[in-house]
Amino acid sequence: MKTFYNYVTDFFSFYLILQNWCSWTLFLVFPVLAGLAFMFSASILLQILACAIYSNWWPMLSALMYVLVPMPCLFFGGGNTHFLMSRDGGGWIDAAKFLTGASAVGSIAIPIILRHAHMIETGAMLIELVSFFIFICTVMCFHQASLDDDW
Repeated sequence: MKTFYNYVTDFFSFYLILQNWCSWTLFLVFPVLAGLAFMFSASILLQILACAIYSNWWPMLSALMYVLVPMPCLFFGGGNTHFLMSRDGGGWIDAAKFLTGASAVGSIAIPIILRHAHMIETGAMLIELVSFFIFICTVMCFHQASLDDDW
């Protein structure tokens, strides 16, 4: 027969196990979120620097694509990115994959087209492309982190 003392010690031992698990999980999650926030901030900073250094705000046009890239996932994919890697198809899923790809290609093409039209300098174009590369790495890291069960 269990006494009150046994129940209290069982509760506290369960509480300590739960507390250790939660602190360990938070210990792993916060650095990932901080790293993703840092990468995204660096991408936006490079975007702004490409405009400010050369006193030309045309490169900010590609920042519009940063907003448009996740929209197909939000509207057609239910808000997650898992459908992008699957082979499952359908009318709306295929449309979302196409629009995501077209937006990603547009993010690369806009700085190159602006440079070809002599509207921006070569340095601004290169900074824009580095910014896009960091942004894509951020999205891929977020996608990989969202596949884990710890979230």
